[in-house]
Amino acid sequence: MSDASTDRYTHGHHESVVQSHARRRAEVEAWFLLPRLGPGMSLLDAGCGPGTVTTGLARTVSPGNVVGLDAAPGVLEHARGHAQEERVDNVTFIAGDVYALDFPEGAFDVVYANQLLQHLADPVRAISEMRRVLKPGGLLAVRDADYATMSPHPKFPEFLDWNELYHRVAYRNHAEPDAGRTLPAWVRAAGFLEVEIHPNVVAMDGEEARIWGRSWSQRILYSGIAEQALEHGLAEQSDLERISRGWATWAESDQPFFMFTQIAVLATR
Repeated sequence: MSDASTDRYTHGHHESVVQSHARRRAEVEAWFLLPRLGPGMSLLDAGCGPGTVTTGLARTVSPGNVVGLDAAPGVLEHARGHAQEERVDNVTFIAGDVYALDFPEGAFDVVYANQLLQHLADPVRAISEMRRVLKPGGLLAVRDADYATMSPHPKFPEFLDWNELYHRVAYRNHAEPDAGRTLPAWVRAAGFLEVEIHPNVVAMDGEEARIWGRSWSQRILYSGIAEQALEHGLAEQSDLERISRGWATWAESDQPFFMFTQIAVLATR
């Protein structure tokens, strides 16, 4: 049976990963949820990472209580620091296991999870636990990318190698990199009867795309995916270096553009 100690996070917590995730904001990552939030609501952000989205959600529901939960205690220091810098004081960050949430049944009005379920070996079990801690009538809000839809311009051959390698590493971790398309089925399997699907296409142009490319040129060398690819014999160091150079060259091209699909789901307990 999976738990937070046995699941393996494909990305890991190298600084290149944390910096990339720290660029996320609630206005972009939780756009489908924000209109449903109001002052005084209680909210759990499961898999909160560096907490930049969590802090935005906390500001939206203030004075309601918000908890950011992550399996990695180290990244929560970043989250606490960000909340302090933003002067948001209605949020608490704790380490915990999404398969065994340390909260009573019906503790929250909203449970939110962004880019979490794609990394879990048993996402339905995790969603069922999220459902348990929701109040009757409470709202589940989950969102995941679909890596098979990722597409750059200009095209470069190393991208195809990167995408294939990413999938192979994720599957070795019993995770699902194309979780976006599977998300509605998972939510229904966890016991939610009515599901709202909110798709969107992420599009990066110019400097935003360059930042993305520079990030992946580092992450493919130093983050969890690099360590795991080497450990499992899925790539050689020379392969990672070649893919890294491809990302770096693409990032500095004249008009880099990158897009992929995100799927969000809202469901009421």
